[in-house]
Amino acid sequence: MSAENFYRELPSFSDFSNVAELNDYRPVPDDWYVLAADIVRSGDAVAEGRYKDVNMVGASVIAAVLNSVSRDRVPFVFGGDGAMLLVPEGDLESGKAALAGVVGLARQVMDLELRAAAIPVAEIRSRGGDIKLRKYLLSPGNHLAMIVGDGLGIADELLKDPEAVRPYAIKSEDTDLPPLDGLSCRWEPLPAQNGQIVSLILKPAGARSLTELMDRIGEELGFNPLVDDARAMMATKQRLKFRFPPKGLGLEVNLGSAGQLASGWTKTVLECVFFVWSYTTGWRVGPFDPKKYFKELSLNTDHRKVGDSLQLVLDLTPEQLEALKTCLGTAFAEGDVVYGMHVSNEALMTCFVQDIANSQHIHFVDGADGGLSMAAAEFKERQASSAAA
Repeated sequence: MSAENFYRELPSFSDFSNVAELNDYRPVPDDWYVLAADIVRSGDAVAEGRYKDVNMVGASVIAAVLNSVSRDRVPFVFGGDGAMLLVPEGDLESGKAALAGVVGLARQVMDLELRAAAIPVAEIRSRGGDIKLRKYLLSPGNHLAMIVGDGLGIADELLKDPEAVRPYAIKSEDTDLPPLDGLSCRWEPLPAQNGQIVSLILKPAGARSLTELMDRIGEELGFNPLVDDARAMMATKQRLKFRFPPKGLGLEVNLGSAGQLASGWTKTVLECVFFVWSYTTGWRVGPFDPKKYFKELSLNTDHRKVGDSLQLVLDLTPEQLEALKTCLGTAFAEGDVVYGMHVSNEALMTCFVQDIANSQHIHFVDGADGGLSMAAAEFKERQASSAAA
């Protein structure tokens, strides 16, 4: 396995229940880099009701880099208010340029400050962390990276430390607009069908493994999100609603067509018209086959992932939610877990469609009103209190 093509050549797995098999994770080459980005004071934007804007900028980070670098070479993790990607040394400059473009665009168009950095994996290892990967197959040609080793946590700490990040910070002066082709936010929010949407981040902290911890949680919920694919799925046909024009169309055009708004609006509206026709009739329009697309869409979401911690977006009944809170509260008191949780009435979905003809598309799912970003803040508070105890 060559260092340059490490992720491309990494074997994939398709049974998510095996995600906790730590021996199957492989260390990222030393000469790779973490491209890290998140929105400064994202909590303020959330409080202003702008979490869809926050989500869109976070997804833009991934779209810009993947559009600049071969998509099957770059693992990534979407975090709600930002993202982290890993790139080989040969793709570093292209990745940095794309990320710098998003920093500038977020500031100019969205009035959001995005901090960004390119941090060497070797530096993370020198600080006691590691970055190991597995490649989870969503559907043919579409993968999610599963990452362990506490390296992303160290990268996040560096990113938010103004002095420590200085050698690695990415500036945005005189940068080109980032390539955001394929990025969209046209679906209506996904409503909770069982009661409430729960954005959950958890990590084993004691002797219990992730498998043991999730088995315990599964007993309380009546299903194990690692094992029961159908009950964990979020982008189901019953939830998916499309209105014309989509509420998020202006946001999509402003980000993706900055400087060319007229042509951007024309192109995007026409795409929506053709989509509505195909969606309504079930007929194929050009490369878009609605039956095939909707089957793939339900699979190609990131509602379950590991990025140092397990991150889940779940639809739970009130009884399941209370049982989960009790279970996690007890496990935290016993020193078995650190966790953060955010509860909302719906989930948001942001889409990145690179090649619809070849079924290359992925969909980022997060809870509304803060979702994973708010859960991460609560997770860090519990982590700090646990370390201080």
